[in-house]
Amino acid sequence: MLVDVDEDVTLGVESLGDTDAPALLLIAGGGWSMDWWDDDLCARLVDRGLRVIRYDHRDTGVSTSWPAGAPGYTGWDLVTDAIAVLDALGVERAHVCGLSMGGGIAQRLALGFRDRVAALTLIATSPIDPAVGDLPGPTPAIEAVFAGEGPEVTDPVEALVEGERPFAGPDAFDEARTRAIATRVLARSRDVAAAGNHFVIETGPMGPTDLGALDGVPTLVVHGGADPLFPPAHGRALAAAIPGARLLELPAMGHQLPPRDTWDELVDALLARHAHR
Repeated sequence: MLVDVDEDVTLGVESLGDTDAPALLLIAGGGWSMDWWDDDLCARLVDRGLRVIRYDHRDTGVSTSWPAGAPGYTGWDLVTDAIAVLDALGVERAHVCGLSMGGGIAQRLALGFRDRVAALTLIATSPIDPAVGDLPGPTPAIEAVFAGEGPEVTDPVEALVEGERPFAGPDAFDEARTRAIATRVLARSRDVAAAGNHFVIETGPMGPTDLGALDGVPTLVVHGGADPLFPPAHGRALAAAIPGARLLELPAMGHQLPPRDTWDELVDALLARHAHR
């Protein structure tokens, strides 16, 4: 379905499961459409009794896009888009699960719209609180990726696949699954190049940042022991900054959706937080 945020912006949204079930809102990482939330993981969450909601960020999938390099929105718009999705579906409160950039958005949602957030799951992300400092930077391999080093890949599907490979754990890259998702991303996207706008948008005013204020919000922090973008210290610091948060550190996971062989543990941990909402 399509959701109108305002007269100029439309977002692609999908709701899975019983509409009367407790809602889980999935917020994707930078440059990701809803497709990167694996269908089988979503089905597993639905089977465990949740209403799973995922959506295309601006500049991804079927949502409104801007020319590559010229986004017409700010970081705060990505935060309020999540509220617009909940409003459109009639969801008053949701368990909010964000990955990477989506984890930053989820933190800001919980701080700025606490009445809409029943629980939090924060995957492969870093604290937004500037008081949490002295965290390690990316590995040299990831810095090389950002510097544009490496072979040029011209096939658009393979370019998406190779874009994900460096971020995965050494033994946690599912090439076939990634290629299948990449194929669907390209088929659904208005302009796949526009997804890069997430990395050049202006942040603008972003609301409160004191993660200590989330005391009482059931929170699960999921982080990879092999994350090359946000090394494990980021997940540990995030869990320590939110009172009562549980840290689930998955040793083989990189900066990625948790690998398939961890899903039983992941879903159990997520539902344990959900039960305490």
